[in-house]
This record gives sequence, C-alpha cells and structure tokens, in this order.
Amino acid sequence: MKEYITYIFDLDGTLLDTLADLAASTNYALQAHGMPQHSIDDVRRFVGNGVRKLMERAVPEGTGGEQFEQVLATFREHYLHHNLDRTKPYPGILPL
Repeated sequence: MKEYITYIFDLDGTLLDTLADLAASTNYALQAHGMPQHSIDDVRRFVGNGVRKLMERAVPEGTGGEQFEQVLATFREHYLHHNLDRTKPYPGILPL
C-alpha cells in the first residue's frame, strides 16, 4: 500500500503578499458602484474570512441585498483578471 503525504498551504496572505491586488479590486468595485474607496491600510483590516467578508466590511454600512451582490460580483470579476498584477511572494519565501 502506498503512503501519501499531503501538504496544504494558505498562499493568500501567508506565503504571498496579495494585499495590493485585493485593495485594487476592492476599490475598483466600490468606485464602479459609486461608493467611497478605502486606503490599503483599511483593506488590510478588512481582510480575513474570505472575499465576501472583505466586501461586507468595505461597502458602506447598510448596503445589502442585490446592491451588495452586484458590488461583490464586480470585485470577483476584476480580481479574476488582476489577481497577479502586484501579488508577489513575501521576502525569503522563494529560497525557503
């Protein structure tokens, strides 16, 4: 019987610095829907527990339902095409 060893990596934010691309896509989606944008430090605080939670934290309070789903869809579409624009490994990861 073969023995298999499995490794699981959390690349996003652990091995890869994805913050700049997440912030760019967040702000793109917000701007596209006439909502105020956020600084990269704001987005850093919003990250955690997935993209839906990121956008829940980013949209103005009281945004929900169909409007929220549209903003989220815009984010997803933008991030799909721009998730590697500025993403890079954290220093020291490649030699590791």
